[in-house]
Parts: sequence; C-alpha cells; structure tokens
Amino acid sequence: MPVTALHHFTIRCTPDELPPLVDFYTRVMRLQVGARPEIPAPGAWLYAEGQPIVHLYAHLSKADASVQPVTGPLDHISFRSRGLEEMREHLTALEVPFAEAPIPGWDIHQLFLHDPRGLKIEMTFWMDQEPGSAR
Repeated sequence: MPVTALHHFTIRCTPDELPPLVDFYTRVMRLQVGARPEIPAPGAWLYAEGQPIVHLYAHLSKADASVQPVTGPLDHISFRSRGLEEMREHLTALEVPFAEAPIPGWDIHQLFLHDPRGLKIEMTFWMDQEPGSAR
C-alpha cells in the first residue's frame, strides 16, 4: 500500500497567532521546534522523535473567519501517545481542559483537548503499552 502513515499537518495562522500556537504545541503537547526550510512567511516546524509532524504557517494577514464547527470538515487530529497518567498530571498542572474517552472493548484510552485556534487534538494511548500494564 503506498500510504503508510500520516506525515504532518499544517495549521495556517497570522503572525500574531504564531507564538500562542508554538507555546501550545511545545509546552502542552511537548513537541520540539526544529529545522524548517526557507519559506517566505513566518512559521515553525514542530517535531516528535525527529519527525516534523506539525507545521505552522503564518501567512495570513488576518485571522480566518470563524466557522462552525471550528475545524471545518476536519473533526480532529490524533497523536499516538505514551504516558497517560503523566500526561493527565501535566495537563492538570497547566490548567488545560481535557476530556477522557476510554474505548469500550478496546485497549485504548483517549484524551481530547483544543489548541489555541480551536483545533481538536486527540491523544491516543494503547493501554497494553502503558507503564504498569498487566500485559
């Protein structure tokens, strides 16, 4: 099959929206700012384990008009994650609201939160790979 994984997603924003987005994805989601090619607009590439998975592209002169739902036809972006208990503590300490969604009949637990532009973020934890797992 030619498609094997999601490579990255890009969030367009204004230059003024860039700092809070970088802050959210680095401080809350714990991605790291990394190398970015010369692009004729401000932005940032945010990395997880050496892979640039979130691209921020600050090329808008004014913020996008509000639409409902906030994410348009895209419902959410999911990050495969590790360390559920530690992430709960981290989000609580940062006072970042989140919802939990264990999947009945599956060994998966999800956390849902929103970035500063309203994009819904899912963090998916495979419970059989979590510390203290019985498996």
